[in-house]
Amino acid sequence: MVRVDLLGSGNAFLPSGRHHSFTCIDRHMIIDAPPTCLASLRRAGISVADIDTILITHVHGDHVFGFPFILLERKYISDREGLRPLTVAGSSGVKERLVHLCHLAYPGSLDSILETIEWVDIPKVENWSFERFQVLHDPEVDPHGWRLENENGISLLHSGDSGPCEELWSRVGGVDLAIVEMGVPQWVPTEHHHKPADIERLANENQDTTILVTHTFIDADYEIITTQVPDFPSNVIHGDDEMALELLADSILLI
Repeated sequence: MVRVDLLGSGNAFLPSGRHHSFTCIDRHMIIDAPPTCLASLRRAGISVADIDTILITHVHGDHVFGFPFILLERKYISDREGLRPLTVAGSSGVKERLVHLCHLAYPGSLDSILETIEWVDIPKVENWSFERFQVLHDPEVDPHGWRLENENGISLLHSGDSGPCEELWSRVGGVDLAIVEMGVPQWVPTEHHHKPADIERLANENQDTTILVTHTFIDADYEIITTQVPDFPSNVIHGDDEMALELLADSILLI
Protein backbone atom coordinates (compact mmCIF):
# COMPACT_ATOMS: atom_id res chain seq x y z
CA MET A 1 0.00 0.00 0.00
CA VAL A 2 1.16 3.52 -0.84
CA ARG A 3 -0.34 6.61 0.78
CA VAL A 4 -0.63 9.89 -1.10
CA ASP A 5 -1.61 13.07 0.76
CA LEU A 6 -2.61 16.07 -1.34
CA LEU A 7 -1.62 18.67 1.25
CA GLY A 8 -2.36 21.58 -1.08
CA SER A 9 -4.23 21.78 -4.37
CA GLY A 10 -4.13 25.41 -5.55
CA ASN A 11 -2.21 27.17 -8.28
CA ALA A 12 0.12 30.15 -7.84
CA PHE A 13 -2.79 32.52 -7.22
CA LEU A 14 -4.15 30.59 -4.20
CA PRO A 15 -7.79 30.00 -5.11
CA SER A 16 -10.02 30.49 -2.08
CA GLY A 17 -9.80 27.65 0.42
CA ARG A 18 -6.61 26.18 -1.02
CA HIS A 19 -2.92 26.10 -0.17
CA HIS A 20 -0.35 25.87 -2.96
CA SER A 21 -0.13 22.52 -4.74
CA PHE A 22 1.82 20.15 -2.50
CA THR A 23 2.00 16.34 -2.37
CA CYS A 24 3.36 13.99 0.29
CA ILE A 25 4.01 10.29 -0.30
CA ASP A 26 4.01 7.79 2.57
CA ARG A 27 4.31 10.69 5.03
CA HIS A 28 8.05 11.13 4.40
CA MET A 29 8.59 12.22 0.76
CA ILE A 30 7.32 15.54 -0.58
CA ILE A 31 7.10 16.96 -4.07
CA ASP A 32 8.32 20.57 -4.08
CA ALA A 33 8.25 22.97 -1.13
CA PRO A 34 5.74 25.75 -1.85
CA PRO A 35 5.28 28.92 0.23
CA THR A 36 2.43 27.32 2.19
CA CYS A 37 4.26 24.03 2.82
CA LEU A 38 4.76 24.48 6.58
CA ALA A 39 1.11 25.33 7.09
CA SER A 40 0.13 22.29 5.01
CA LEU A 41 2.41 19.94 6.95
CA ARG A 42 1.19 21.29 10.29
CA ARG A 43 -2.43 20.85 9.23
CA ALA A 44 -1.75 17.24 8.26
CA GLY A 45 0.11 16.47 11.48
CA ILE A 46 3.32 15.58 9.63
CA SER A 47 6.56 16.52 11.39
CA VAL A 48 9.02 18.38 9.20
CA ALA A 49 11.76 16.18 10.66
CA ASP A 50 10.03 13.12 9.19
CA ILE A 51 10.54 14.46 5.66
CA ASP A 52 13.65 12.75 4.30
CA THR A 53 13.27 13.31 0.55
CA ILE A 54 12.18 16.34 -1.49
CA LEU A 55 11.57 15.89 -5.21
CA ILE A 56 11.79 19.22 -7.03
CA THR A 57 9.85 19.66 -10.26
CA HIS A 58 11.02 23.20 -11.10
CA VAL A 59 12.06 26.37 -9.31
CA HIS A 60 9.13 28.76 -9.76
CA GLY A 61 8.24 30.55 -6.54
CA ASP A 62 4.95 28.78 -5.88
CA HIS A 63 6.85 25.48 -5.89
CA VAL A 64 10.03 26.20 -3.91
CA PHE A 65 9.74 29.43 -1.90
CA GLY A 66 8.86 27.42 1.20
CA PHE A 67 12.19 25.60 1.12
CA PRO A 68 14.02 28.01 3.50
CA PHE A 69 11.21 27.58 6.02
CA ILE A 70 11.54 23.79 5.86
CA LEU A 71 15.21 24.14 6.79
CA LEU A 72 14.60 26.83 9.40
CA GLU A 73 11.98 24.67 11.12
CA ARG A 74 14.21 21.59 11.12
CA LYS A 75 17.17 23.51 12.53
CA TYR A 76 15.36 25.28 15.35
CA ILE A 77 12.35 23.08 16.15
CA SER A 78 11.92 19.51 14.93
CA ASP A 79 15.55 18.41 14.38
CA ARG A 80 17.65 20.63 16.61
CA GLU A 81 20.30 17.92 17.01
CA GLY A 82 20.65 17.59 13.24
CA LEU A 83 20.14 13.82 13.31
CA ARG A 84 17.60 13.45 10.51
CA PRO A 85 19.02 13.17 6.98
CA LEU A 86 17.51 15.13 4.11
CA THR A 87 17.91 14.50 0.37
CA VAL A 88 16.90 17.03 -2.28
CA ALA A 89 16.52 15.68 -5.81
CA GLY A 90 16.28 17.71 -8.96
CA SER A 91 17.98 19.02 -12.05
CA SER A 92 21.46 20.48 -12.14
CA GLY A 93 20.34 24.02 -11.35
CA VAL A 94 18.18 23.15 -8.34
CA LYS A 95 20.95 23.28 -5.73
CA GLU A 96 22.25 26.66 -6.92
CA ARG A 97 18.77 28.21 -6.95
CA LEU A 98 17.70 26.83 -3.57
CA VAL A 99 20.94 27.71 -1.81
CA HIS A 100 20.68 31.25 -3.19
CA LEU A 101 17.08 31.43 -1.98
CA CYS A 102 18.13 30.40 1.52
CA HIS A 103 20.87 33.04 1.57
CA LEU A 104 18.32 35.68 0.58
CA ALA A 105 15.79 34.55 3.16
CA TYR A 106 18.08 34.02 6.19
CA PRO A 107 21.65 35.11 5.45
CA GLY A 108 24.08 32.86 7.31
CA SER A 109 21.43 31.15 9.44
CA LEU A 110 20.96 28.09 7.24
CA ASP A 111 24.55 27.51 6.08
CA SER A 112 25.18 24.65 8.51
CA ILE A 113 22.08 22.70 7.53
CA LEU A 114 22.62 23.36 3.82
CA GLU A 115 25.97 21.63 4.13
CA THR A 116 24.33 18.45 5.45
CA ILE A 117 21.82 18.05 2.61
CA GLU A 118 22.45 15.34 0.04
CA TRP A 119 21.84 16.97 -3.34
CA VAL A 120 21.16 14.40 -6.05
CA ASP A 121 19.75 14.04 -9.53
CA ILE A 122 17.79 10.87 -8.67
CA PRO A 123 17.26 9.85 -5.03
CA LYS A 124 17.81 6.43 -3.48
CA VAL A 125 14.86 5.56 -1.26
CA GLU A 126 14.24 2.08 0.10
CA ASN A 127 11.54 0.21 -1.85
CA TRP A 128 11.26 2.96 -4.49
CA SER A 129 12.61 3.69 -7.96
CA PHE A 130 12.41 7.09 -9.67
CA GLU A 131 12.46 8.65 -13.10
CA ARG A 132 12.67 12.37 -13.75
CA PHE A 133 11.52 13.52 -17.18
CA GLN A 134 11.32 16.85 -18.98
CA VAL A 135 7.93 18.54 -19.41
CA LEU A 136 6.53 21.56 -21.25
CA HIS A 137 6.78 24.69 -19.11
CA ASP A 138 8.96 27.80 -18.81
CA PRO A 139 12.43 26.52 -19.86
CA GLU A 140 14.17 29.00 -17.56
CA VAL A 141 13.05 26.98 -14.52
CA ASP A 142 14.12 23.57 -15.96
CA PRO A 143 10.72 21.91 -15.61
CA HIS A 144 10.42 18.18 -14.95
CA GLY A 145 7.90 15.59 -13.86
CA TRP A 146 8.53 12.58 -11.68
CA ARG A 147 7.55 8.92 -12.05
CA LEU A 148 7.77 6.74 -8.94
CA GLU A 149 7.37 3.00 -8.61
CA ASN A 150 7.21 1.01 -5.40
CA GLU A 151 8.72 -2.45 -5.17
CA ASN A 152 5.17 -3.81 -4.81
CA GLY A 153 4.45 -2.62 -8.36
CA ILE A 154 2.34 0.42 -7.48
CA SER A 155 3.31 3.39 -9.63
CA LEU A 156 2.46 7.08 -9.80
CA LEU A 157 3.64 10.20 -11.51
CA HIS A 158 3.54 13.91 -10.84
CA SER A 159 3.45 16.31 -13.77
CA GLY A 160 4.91 19.31 -11.98
CA ASP A 161 3.76 22.31 -13.98
CA SER A 162 3.33 21.34 -17.62
CA GLY A 163 1.15 21.72 -20.60
CA PRO A 164 0.24 18.69 -22.71
CA CYS A 165 3.40 17.08 -24.08
CA GLU A 166 4.53 13.68 -25.30
CA GLU A 167 7.07 13.20 -22.50
CA LEU A 168 4.29 13.43 -19.90
CA TRP A 169 1.30 11.99 -21.74
CA SER A 170 3.18 8.90 -22.94
CA ARG A 171 3.83 7.92 -19.32
CA VAL A 172 0.33 8.44 -17.92
CA GLY A 173 -1.05 5.17 -19.24
CA GLY A 174 1.63 3.18 -17.46
CA VAL A 175 0.88 4.28 -13.89
CA ASP A 176 -1.85 3.68 -11.34
CA LEU A 177 -2.16 7.34 -10.32
CA ALA A 178 -1.23 10.42 -12.33
CA ILE A 179 -1.16 13.70 -10.40
CA VAL A 180 -1.60 16.34 -13.09
CA GLU A 181 -1.80 20.11 -12.84
CA MET A 182 -4.71 22.11 -14.29
CA GLY A 183 -3.43 25.59 -13.67
CA VAL A 184 -5.59 27.76 -15.91
CA PRO A 185 -9.16 28.12 -17.24
CA GLN A 186 -9.95 27.12 -20.80
CA TRP A 187 -9.80 30.70 -22.10
CA VAL A 188 -6.21 31.42 -21.02
CA PRO A 189 -3.84 31.42 -24.06
CA THR A 190 -0.90 29.30 -22.88
CA GLU A 191 0.71 25.99 -23.75
CA HIS A 192 2.49 25.72 -20.41
CA HIS A 193 -0.46 24.50 -18.34
CA HIS A 194 -3.23 21.94 -18.69
CA LYS A 195 -6.76 23.25 -19.16
CA PRO A 196 -10.02 21.40 -18.44
CA ALA A 197 -10.32 20.10 -22.01
CA ASP A 198 -6.78 18.73 -21.81
CA ILE A 199 -7.61 16.80 -18.63
CA GLU A 200 -10.75 15.40 -20.24
CA ARG A 201 -8.82 14.20 -23.28
CA LEU A 202 -5.99 12.77 -21.19
CA ALA A 203 -8.48 10.85 -19.05
CA ASN A 204 -10.37 9.48 -22.03
CA GLU A 205 -7.12 8.28 -23.61
CA ASN A 206 -6.01 6.57 -20.36
CA GLN A 207 -9.13 5.11 -18.82
CA ASP A 208 -7.22 2.62 -16.66
CA THR A 209 -5.28 5.39 -14.91
CA THR A 210 -6.74 7.47 -12.10
CA ILE A 211 -5.95 11.15 -12.67
CA LEU A 212 -5.78 13.40 -9.63
CA VAL A 213 -6.05 17.06 -10.61
CA THR A 214 -3.96 19.54 -8.62
CA HIS A 215 -2.59 23.09 -9.05
CA THR A 216 -6.18 24.02 -9.85
CA PHE A 217 -7.61 27.47 -10.53
CA ILE A 218 -11.03 26.50 -9.13
CA ASP A 219 -12.10 28.09 -5.85
CA ALA A 220 -13.17 25.90 -2.93
CA ASP A 221 -14.71 28.39 -0.47
CA TYR A 222 -15.94 31.50 -2.26
CA GLU A 223 -15.80 32.50 -5.87
CA ILE A 224 -12.88 34.50 -7.23
CA ILE A 225 -12.87 32.96 -10.70
CA THR A 226 -15.21 29.98 -10.42
CA THR A 227 -16.31 27.27 -8.03
CA GLN A 228 -17.64 25.05 -10.82
CA VAL A 229 -15.68 21.83 -11.30
CA PRO A 230 -15.90 20.54 -14.88
CA ASP A 231 -17.83 17.36 -15.55
CA PHE A 232 -14.80 15.10 -15.93
CA PRO A 233 -14.70 11.40 -16.86
CA SER A 234 -15.08 8.95 -13.98
CA ASN A 235 -11.33 8.27 -13.70
CA VAL A 236 -10.63 11.91 -12.77
CA ILE A 237 -10.55 13.17 -9.17
CA HIS A 238 -10.50 16.95 -8.79
CA GLY A 239 -8.25 17.41 -5.78
CA ASP A 240 -8.92 19.33 -2.59
CA ASP A 241 -6.60 20.23 0.26
CA GLU A 242 -6.17 17.44 2.84
CA MET A 243 -7.36 14.76 0.41
CA ALA A 244 -5.65 11.42 1.04
CA LEU A 245 -5.56 8.28 -1.08
CA GLU A 246 -4.44 4.71 -0.49
CA LEU A 247 -2.97 3.03 -3.55
CA LEU A 248 -3.48 -0.72 -3.37
CA ALA A 249 -2.48 -3.41 -5.84
CA ASP A 250 -5.94 -3.46 -7.41
CA SER A 251 -7.65 -0.23 -6.34
CA ILE A 252 -7.31 3.37 -5.17
CA LEU A 253 -9.27 4.42 -2.09
CA LEU A 254 -10.06 7.88 -0.78
CA ILE A 255 -9.41 7.94 2.98
